[in-house]
Amino acid sequence: MSALTDQVAVITGGGAGIGRATALALAAAGADIVIADIVPERCDETAARVREMGRRALPIPTDVIQIDQIRALIATASEKFGRIDILVNNAGGAKPTPFLEQSERSWRRHIDLNLVSMFAATSAAVPVMISGGRGGSIINVSSIEASRAAPNFAVYAACKAGMLNFTRTMALELADHGIRVNAIAPDYTVTPGLRGNFTGPVDPTKWIQPTEQQEAAAARRIPLGRPGIDTECGQVALFLASAMSAYVTGTVIPVDGGAWASSGWLRNKAGKWTLTGDITP
Repeated sequence: MSALTDQVAVITGGGAGIGRATALALAAAGADIVIADIVPERCDETAARVREMGRRALPIPTDVIQIDQIRALIATASEKFGRIDILVNNAGGAKPTPFLEQSERSWRRHIDLNLVSMFAATSAAVPVMISGGRGGSIINVSSIEASRAAPNFAVYAACKAGMLNFTRTMALELADHGIRVNAIAPDYTVTPGLRGNFTGPVDPTKWIQPTEQQEAAAARRIPLGRPGIDTECGQVALFLASAMSAYVTGTVIPVDGGAWASSGWLRNKAGKWTLTGDITP
């Protein structure tokens, strides 16, 4: 028997990147998947992959900035499947911009996308979980930027920091209902968005590829020496969704190759660890 047989997972931003990888990991473990994504083609493609695994899939194009669409998403999922066991708040994003160059409209859009959407989905899904009487698992996809300074990502990082506090607080508030709430915190992970594929189908042939120098520089700051892969986040989400983590709640798991732990230490060109600023060979 698979770890998540017949459970139902709702995943925002489930059409690409970490959201898609999570959808496929949960489906492989036996879950039925509700895929919410602003790009309809991506919803459909992920749903097709889930069905190939023999699981049910419900693609629902959703703009998570619109709270009424999130409420409709959860209502449709509950009506279709009769239960919600797992919620993955994955939708989010940012454009690098110095804070003083951001408009109020930009602040609010970042907040709505990265923080308010999580509030709305949690508020709508938790009553369904409670009514089912089976408990549940909520997984919030944060970022290591929540735990360190993030120049040019000030509002985004503040939202992700808020996500971590919300995760811990909800873990306490929902514990009596058997609902566990945790977060993962990725860093540099290869996704369509990272490679400039923001709209339309996911098409790696059109991705912007980093230069050899850019890749080498990134590798020097990541202890494991390479970018993350979206499926690695999906596997950690699977752990948090399943009974393997039955006694885990209110925590954040960095999925970052050790980048947060390095805290300012970088490899120089000779491969030796040095403090930031001392990068001579």
